[in-house]
Amino acid sequence: MQPVTVRHYTAVCAAGHGRSALWDSLAAGRSGLAPNDLPGAPLRTHVGRVRGLEDSPLPAEFAEWDCRNNRLALVGLQQDGMEDAVVALRERFGPRRIAVVLGTSTGSIGSTEDAYRLRDNDNELPAAYRHPRVHSPYSLVDFVRSYFGLEGPAFGVSTACSSSARVFGCAERLLRHGLADAVLVGGTDTLCQSVLHGFNSLELMSTEACRPFDVARQGLSLGEGSGFALLERGTGGGIVLLGYGETSDAHHMSSPHPEGFGARRAMEQALASANIDTTAIDYVNLHGTATRLNDQIEGEAMRTLFTAPVACSSVKGWTGHTLGAAGIVEAVYSLLSLTHGFIPQTLNCTEVEPRFKDYVRTSPSRESLRTVMSNSFGFGGNNCSLIFGMVP
Repeated sequence: MQPVTVRHYTAVCAAGHGRSALWDSLAAGRSGLAPNDLPGAPLRTHVGRVRGLEDSPLPAEFAEWDCRNNRLALVGLQQDGMEDAVVALRERFGPRRIAVVLGTSTGSIGSTEDAYRLRDNDNELPAAYRHPRVHSPYSLVDFVRSYFGLEGPAFGVSTACSSSARVFGCAERLLRHGLADAVLVGGTDTLCQSVLHGFNSLELMSTEACRPFDVARQGLSLGEGSGFALLERGTGGGIVLLGYGETSDAHHMSSPHPEGFGARRAMEQALASANIDTTAIDYVNLHGTATRLNDQIEGEAMRTLFTAPVACSSVKGWTGHTLGAAGIVEAVYSLLSLTHGFIPQTLNCTEVEPRFKDYVRTSPSRESLRTVMSNSFGFGGNNCSLIFGMVP
């Protein structure tokens, strides 16, 4: 692949709004996780909740898209000058030459849950919830595209936790084949009852704040987040998407391949597309969900591919598992590490599982970073690895 420049990027999650706040929480080791207080979900767990969405409806002209997921998307777009950057590219290239590719997993299902719960005696949806633009997997893309008045290619990616990582590969292909001159990528996912109770039924939830790769880890903490990046072909200096790899285990509907075959193959593809080997990677942002099985499998995939240990950590202790937004949120964290020359610790991990102690960092460090990898390994074995580098 040809390098793709990351012109602009931002994210919002429980740890902060925008790059500056996220960097501050990262450097301070300050988690965004807190005991669950989501209305109607009295589960004993920790969540990474973004506050204030309940009181922040969309502008009146976009009311037909109003739901928690799209509200969080708008908050994300309002950080770090992202709105102005998109408008500037629209003026430069024209609305038909800007593509929109966004990932989401739960989408607006929280609003759909409310609609069904509030049906009347004739099973009719309440008037306030009769919004076909909300109750659709395409709702997020439709809202963002309409918000900016864009007319180029637009589609959503829903491959569980790898959704908003895979959008980078989609964007590279759109740019390489001349179907767009710039691509707005990203993703948004919000907490909802289906996800909380679904993961709880699978016995994957931790009652405490998650502890990725710790010997005593109990399971994951769920979160919500939103992030975006603007991509253009070529390199003009700065941050560049060097490579990506995408695989599907095709092993089990919920469990990853027990030997991490798909995860390793995604990393191998990313390295091959970037035309580098493992020795060129300075840091790996692990998917690191803190479940017993997923951390074990990802750790083994790392050990077999990176035979010389590389610095690794998971940021789930800051954000929680943001599901379909995990790819973009953790890509943003990877870019912050690259920009600041900083390898974060794996928050809440006090004793690394012995087999991975040469890889997983439990304390932060300042180091010169040239190339970083970000892993997103989704539910059911949907895998994506991204490689970013800094170009003078």
